[in-house]
Amino acid sequence: MEIVASTGITLYGTPRSRALRVSWLLEELGVDWQFCFLNFAKGDNRSEEYLALNPSGKMPVITDGDLVLTESAAILLYLAEKYGQGKFLPKPGTAQAGLHHQWVSFVICELEQPLWSMGKHRFALPEEQRLDEMLPVAKFEFDKAAKIAEQWVPETGYVCGDELTIADILLAQTLLWATVFEQTIPSKLTAYRDRVKQRPAMTRALEKSEAIAKAAQEE
Repeated sequence: MEIVASTGITLYGTPRSRALRVSWLLEELGVDWQFCFLNFAKGDNRSEEYLALNPSGKMPVITDGDLVLTESAAILLYLAEKYGQGKFLPKPGTAQAGLHHQWVSFVICELEQPLWSMGKHRFALPEEQRLDEMLPVAKFEFDKAAKIAEQWVPETGYVCGDELTIADILLAQTLLWATVFEQTIPSKLTAYRDRVKQRPAMTRALEKSEAIAKAAQEE
C-alpha cells in the first residue's frame, strides 16, 4: 500500500466498510477528497505504512493536511464541524443536539457492536479465536438494540428533524451493514434505511470508491 501524499483530505479504507460513512459525508459536504483503497487480502491494513497511521490496523483513517484521524464517529464530527458550514449537526446546547448525541452514542455502542462481534467471529479474528457460540449472542444483542431504535426512529424525515445529520449517516450505514449480515430489521427502521440510502451523495461516494478499488485490484 502506498501512502498518499496530499495536503487535502485522503480517506483510507474499503468502499462498503465503515469508510462509507466518511466518503458519504465527504460527498454531502462537497469537498475534494482522495480515496486510498486498502486491500485486506494483501495485508494492506497490516503494512508498516498503514500501522504508522493507525496502530490498530482498523479503518477508516483520514488525513487532512498534517492531521491523522481514526474512529469513524470522530472523523464525521470533525468534518462536519470544519467543513459543514452549520449543517449536519444541530445547534450546540439545544435539545436537538442532546438527542443527536444520544443517537451517535447508541449507534456506536449498542447497535453496531453486535454486528462487529459477528464480523470478528466470522472472519476478522484469527481462526483459533473465533467462537461460533458468539453469533447467536450477537444476534440477540442486535435484535434488542434494533427494537429500541425502532421505537425512536421517526416515521418520516431524519432522526433530528428535516435535515440530515451525522447521526443519520451512522445509523443508515449501520443498518446497511446489518442487511449484508442478513439480520432482521424492524419495519420502521427498514423504511428509514431505504429512504436515507437514496441520497445522491451516498451513491456518488460508493461509485467513486468502488471504481478506485477496482482499478487498484486490476493493477
